[in-house]
Amino acid sequence: MAKLKLTAAEMVAAARARIVEVETDEAIALLDDPSILFVDLRDPRERERVGMIPGNFHCPRGMLEFWIDPESPYFKEVFGQDRRFVFHCASGWRSALAVATLQDMGFDAAHLRDGFSAWAEAGGPVVFPAPRH
Repeated sequence: MAKLKLTAAEMVAAARARIVEVETDEAIALLDDPSILFVDLRDPRERERVGMIPGNFHCPRGMLEFWIDPESPYFKEVFGQDRRFVFHCASGWRSALAVATLQDMGFDAAHLRDGFSAWAEAGGPVVFPAPRH
């Protein structure tokens, strides 16, 4: 096996050192703030299996940069709104890397430091998507 120059954990640590992180209790308190939008980067199967934050916007991690960029043919208007965006994944690793990338692009965002798992463990509200038919 080839030796990596950087491990995933090292990349996450470097990202966390330069981005805004929102702690779980603070995030739960922000849930009803209309100026905040939680953005879920997880796979649809994760959302179906363990639920999601009420009122979130789902953005698959693989489409993030394209949905954020107003010059992209895939741009989503939601990201043009004057809101604070708090991205999350299950444990905070994917969202840390994603927000660091967005910061490099000039997009102001934060992430839920310990992810959806910590949100659910702390008693944050959880809803489930409607079943697909």
